[in-house]
Amino acid sequence: MSDLFFRKRKRMQELNPDEIFLDASNLSAFDNQQFEGRIEKAIGKPVFILFLFFCLTVASVFVLRVFYLEVIKGPYYQEYAKNNSLNFTPIFPDRGNIYDRNNKEMAWNDNGRKYLEAGGLGHLLGYVSLPNEKDLTEYDYHSQELVGRSGVERVYNNQLLGTKGVKIEEVNASGKSMADYIVQKPISGKDLHLAVDSRVQNKLYEIMKQLAGEKGFSGGAGVLLDVNTGEVLALTSFPEFDSNIMSVATNTAKIKEYLTDKNTPLIDRVVSGLYTPGSIFKTFVAIGALNENIITPEKVIYTTGQISVPNPYDKTKETIFKDWKNHGAVDMRKAIAVSSDVYFYEVGGGFGSQKGLGIEKIDKYALMYGLSKKTGIDLLGEEEGVIPTPEWKAKTFNGEGWRLGNTYHTAIGQYGTQITPIQMARAYAAVANDGKMVQPTVRKILPEEIKIQNTINIPDEHLQVVKDGLRDDVVYGTAMALSIPQVEVAAKTGTAELGVTKIRVNSWVAGYFPYKKPRYSFAIVMEKGERTNLVGSVYVMRQLLDWMVVNTPEYLKDT
Repeated sequence: MSDLFFRKRKRMQELNPDEIFLDASNLSAFDNQQFEGRIEKAIGKPVFILFLFFCLTVASVFVLRVFYLEVIKGPYYQEYAKNNSLNFTPIFPDRGNIYDRNNKEMAWNDNGRKYLEAGGLGHLLGYVSLPNEKDLTEYDYHSQELVGRSGVERVYNNQLLGTKGVKIEEVNASGKSMADYIVQKPISGKDLHLAVDSRVQNKLYEIMKQLAGEKGFSGGAGVLLDVNTGEVLALTSFPEFDSNIMSVATNTAKIKEYLTDKNTPLIDRVVSGLYTPGSIFKTFVAIGALNENIITPEKVIYTTGQISVPNPYDKTKETIFKDWKNHGAVDMRKAIAVSSDVYFYEVGGGFGSQKGLGIEKIDKYALMYGLSKKTGIDLLGEEEGVIPTPEWKAKTFNGEGWRLGNTYHTAIGQYGTQITPIQMARAYAAVANDGKMVQPTVRKILPEEIKIQNTINIPDEHLQVVKDGLRDDVVYGTAMALSIPQVEVAAKTGTAELGVTKIRVNSWVAGYFPYKKPRYSFAIVMEKGERTNLVGSVYVMRQLLDWMVVNTPEYLKDT
């Protein structure tokens, strides 16, 4: 068996002569470039030895380098690392821009904060400054970050501010930057779009400023309000400050002048100014008298320019309450139009057989229309106001009792009555829109963002009488200066006497337009003018309307 296996194995090792002499030249199909047909030779030991020597050399160098860095130079690099540090540097985002309703740029960034150079925008826009100590301790502000201080810059500061980014920088002991990279990019602040038309606002301011200079008014305020949405078309206060001066804060002399000026240019009179309203208050006494059935619209009261009330403590004496003029026979519509004080003395406090509304009901209807209440406008510093009551008088005047004369004076918007212009504009808007108390806003809003705070339910027939009186005031009454062909205006004027001497007055006008399809209410007050001067707030509104007819007629249309 072993012999057979040997023979088979021997045959298997036999080679054919052709295979022995086979090379690349024998077969044309062999690829010489791929070494086909070539005899392969095994790698010799010298090559393995050389490769092994190379690997050992590289490994030795690596080990020696590690030994050098860790053992020999370790203390040096440890100390060097201690002297290096990471600086976390904030990257400030661009503050959001502010635009008016027509996308006119009103505030923007240019190596700081810039504001539109136009009068009347200071209180609305406000200004920015670097953080104070309180800001740094209570809020997450950086010492070089601009913060809104007043106006919409402050109210919408979080929206305008954006989100800071962060850059990490490695520096050595000498302060030299070794490496840096951004780990969080800044997010720019969101732009703010206002409902205000900067053109109307500027013109209203310029008219008030001019009149104050010519006639000696110490200040003024004006506001135009959308009666359906609450959006503010214009809102300005005179005097005012320059937002650019306040933000840059380098003109210290001018800033000191702002702070010490007796006419208080830093106060926004539209929301913070409290004024005795005078006869524009009669509108709400009239609504209350009709709604409480105190008087019918057609009833005539014969006025002689005054009424005399017997002194309850001394029947031989009487107190005289004067009208500003003898108006003769007046019904409610005419009483509103000619602004008869005697008529409203009687329907407000009662006289003879004429029943009076009374101070509690006067207070009720004033509050119903939001007078002396904050409107909720998106500006800071809004004041409330005062509607006099017996409780208020007792508290204010050391327990004094309420008298009939106090009711008379309150009924014509005098005595202790204090109202802001924005409250009056909202109240007249509620008259114009049949009872919807809109919340004023300086921001341009969407329809779903409109806020109706409450609805006043006064019968249409009562409300229409008052509306007729307001229209008559413009047609033939005290507001005739507002009678222009391009738009029908409904309005009420008021002259509020100030102080004991009464030599100074506040001149008011309030109303709405267009009369049949109201779009905007308005309230304008010129502050502390001379009693003998007959040119006041009505002049301001007339000049504004004349300008709007030419420049912004879109606001006067009844569509």
